[in-house]
Amino acid sequence: MKIEVIREKLSSHRAVRVDTPKKYQAAVAIILRDGAQGSEVLLIERAVREGDPWSGHMAFPGGRRDPADASTIAVARRETHEEVGLDLSDSEYLGRLDDLMGNPRVSPKLVISAHAFHVEREQEFVLDPAEVQQTIWFPLAELHDESRWVDHGVSDLPDVRFPGVLVGEPGRHVVWGLTYRFLDRLFVILDRPFPDRWGKLKRFIDP
Repeated sequence: MKIEVIREKLSSHRAVRVDTPKKYQAAVAIILRDGAQGSEVLLIERAVREGDPWSGHMAFPGGRRDPADASTIAVARRETHEEVGLDLSDSEYLGRLDDLMGNPRVSPKLVISAHAFHVEREQEFVLDPAEVQQTIWFPLAELHDESRWVDHGVSDLPDVRFPGVLVGEPGRHVVWGLTYRFLDRLFVILDRPFPDRWGKLKRFIDP
């Protein structure tokens, strides 16, 4: 999956935006680079913190909007620099995905925007240990490898299984939830959507 194709598809995509007060906004950065197997995406493993609903999750760099942030793009850039030390100010901006609503059980009013960037030069990661414990560059194409598809369970919903993709250590490095949904939206734009694996889980995601 070449960056040229991603650039073309995102440039013509008109993102669906959800209007909401600034205090209910957040943003993530979908950071892409050219790899040996085509485009790779940056994933982070969040730090394990008691009381954090996203503790230990695989995610994109990102966070809530601060009053000083001029836009959700600014949020994505700031949070990326704070969490992993990457400066996106001179990176190529590829475009915006459709907004998504937060988890209705955790942050039902939160609207999350996703902005895609292409980095050409190598930058050293400087991780904030309070936020991030590991980074992984993962080939986009391998996210469609069926051998990596898993059913992911969470402790507060023991009878529910969410669609996930294994990107590292089994039981630990599983992309699911909001990050999975944004990747699915990206693949829809690229005309390579994930198959519908949600089954009866529609009530846990946005319509």
